[in-house]
Order: sequence, then structure tokens, then C-alpha cells
Amino acid sequence: QVPLVESGGGLVQAGDSLRLSCTASGRAFSPYGLGWFRQAPGKEREFVAAITWNGGTLGYADSVKGRFTISRDYAKNTVYLQMDSLKPEDTAVYYCAARLSYSGPGYSKKDFGSWGQGTQVTVSS
Repeated sequence: QVPLVESGGGLVQAGDSLRLSCTASGRAFSPYGLGWFRQAPGKEREFVAAITWNGGTLGYADSVKGRFTISRDYAKNTVYLQMDSLKPEDTAVYYCAARLSYSGPGYSKKDFGSWGQGTQVTVSS
């Protein structure tokens, strides 16, 4: 388990951009694969993006491909989710997740063992 803290959410208009950040408290991120998930009201938590422990492989949900970018900064122990061209359907609570794995990026909730508390993103039309 690694304690995760997200930040950067907010209320924006359609077409705007936001960058979410996630840091680990008191733990190095380097051996962990990292991911972002989101959960809209009344819906299941869904995969958004993921990056491997070495940053070599990225994965995206089809709904965000080409608009969102996941990246990590080892020096700052932080993972980012750059969200461009936001749409109202992107409105959700966004969660950061970590997995101690040297395999692929992970695309399912069950692949990740640590979760943040979430940050709200609201996109108005």
C-alpha cells in the first residue's frame, strides 16, 4: 500500500484543459505502475490511463485517447494526467492508483492495490 494524494480538479467549460497531479506520501513512486480511473455518478469506476513503472508503456481508454496524456516525474514523485479538449461526459471523480508490478500498465481496477481519495472534475457545456 502506498498513500496517494490527488490534486488539480475543478470546474471548467467544455474545450478547456486541466492537469491532475498525484503524489505519494513518504514513498518513492519508482517501482510502481500508476494509473488514473474515474467514476461518474451512478456509474462504475472506469479505467482512464496508465503508465508502467519505467514509463515505457502507456495505455488509454478509447474515450480519452488523443485528448488525455499520462506522464510521470520521478524527481518529483508525481504522476500527471493532462486533460485537453474536455467534454461534459468527462465529468467524474478522478482517482489515482498504484500497482507494484514490473509488467504491463494495468487496465483494470483489480490490477491496482493503492488508491487516492479522488478529485472532482466537472465540465460544463
